[in-house]
Amino acid sequence: MAKNQDIFRIGTGAGFSADRLDSAVELVEHGNLDAIVFECVGERTLAFGHRDRMADAKAGYNKLLPQRMRAMLPLIQRHGTCLITNMGVANPAGAAARTAEIARELGLTGLKIAWIEGDDVTPLVTPATDLPEFGGRVKDVGRPLVGANAYIGADSLLSALAEGADVIIAGRIADPSLFLAPLRHAFGWAEDDWPTMGAGTLVGHLMECGTQITGGYFADPGLKDVPNLTFVGMPIAEVTADGGATITKLERAGGCVTAATVKEQMLYEVHDPAAYLTPDVTADFSGVEIGEDGRDRVMVSGAGGRARADLLKVTVAFDGGYLAEGEVSYAGAGAAARARLAGEIVETRMRQVHSRQEPLRTDLIGLNALHGSLDRPDAGSEASRDVRLRAAMRTTDREAAEMLLWEVESLLCDGPAGGGGFRGRIDPSVTTHSAFLPRDAVPTRTEVIVV
Repeated sequence: MAKNQDIFRIGTGAGFSADRLDSAVELVEHGNLDAIVFECVGERTLAFGHRDRMADAKAGYNKLLPQRMRAMLPLIQRHGTCLITNMGVANPAGAAARTAEIARELGLTGLKIAWIEGDDVTPLVTPATDLPEFGGRVKDVGRPLVGANAYIGADSLLSALAEGADVIIAGRIADPSLFLAPLRHAFGWAEDDWPTMGAGTLVGHLMECGTQITGGYFADPGLKDVPNLTFVGMPIAEVTADGGATITKLERAGGCVTAATVKEQMLYEVHDPAAYLTPDVTADFSGVEIGEDGRDRVMVSGAGGRARADLLKVTVAFDGGYLAEGEVSYAGAGAAARARLAGEIVETRMRQVHSRQEPLRTDLIGLNALHGSLDRPDAGSEASRDVRLRAAMRTTDREAAEMLLWEVESLLCDGPAGGGGFRGRIDPSVTTHSAFLPRDAVPTRTEVIVV
């Protein structure tokens, strides 16, 4: 239960796999939190977790887990804060074992470390499994299957919370469900109390991306100024039993919490605010009321919800082969035209000399790379005097990947004038597609390690 029976204080420790650590430490030290959530899984990070575990059975969890647990375990025990995370990625059991090992190394005793399994549904995915957004079946992708995980919900964490776990580690649990679960446990919300479940899901959605609601990914100097963004703090939600909440942060931390930061995050990655689908509820944010209640304090209320869907979304990951990237710079007058010519040379030679037909693209960084507009250049930007050509190709053939890098590097003598600063790299890659499974086909279970 909450330290204060009327208000549950929950914070965010991470909003993505490689988020900072110092702001999470500060939050537990000074935030008087009941729980802190480290949300660290995206579709690509999950796929890479499977790939890592295939290479090493002990791997597959978030690579920053050891650093985070070394910093957090003493703090959560001292302050009585429950740590909830999906850092287990593709190996929650391995992540829990490593966490217990770190606790012992730190001389900590009495910690309950729980881990959740069941989201890995790889055995249920067959060549005939439909991939609706892809427009075909698994066998039509033409790439080796790496793994598949269902988005499980808040109910999967309730048994661990009931057992008084200090640390709860999951894999592919839906992001807002990580926050909804301790709220359900603390206030005794029924799983079919759809309006309240929708309200709790709003809290989770607002908090799941960490500093995005306290000024991170928001600042735009002169338009949306954020104080002390260098030390932007993680958010805190003060939640009441009816699901209403106040979003805030530590006074000592940088950043800001305003109606604008809250509104941006509420709409982030939400295709239909009136029907936001999660494993727990079909949430309705269309009637949400947002009001400032003093400096860095924003009240949210009015979320609702309807019955949850019968199907669970599944991320199906495939081996994407290699991603080869080669870069070279051009500077001075006419830099854009020379870089453009260099890109045309690389593409023509890969097609005609080396007979490679894999997907290949060339971008001019500093001119149009982010918008992919090589064929529709902004005339005003053609005067750029500092452009970097990037050529990228995805292939299953390592030799072809190396050939791309060779062709880009050869531009230093064989291409347009003034090329320099070659860099090249070849990385393994993954691709993902979505499928769906009946909810009752995805049971979960909880294991607990007591240190």
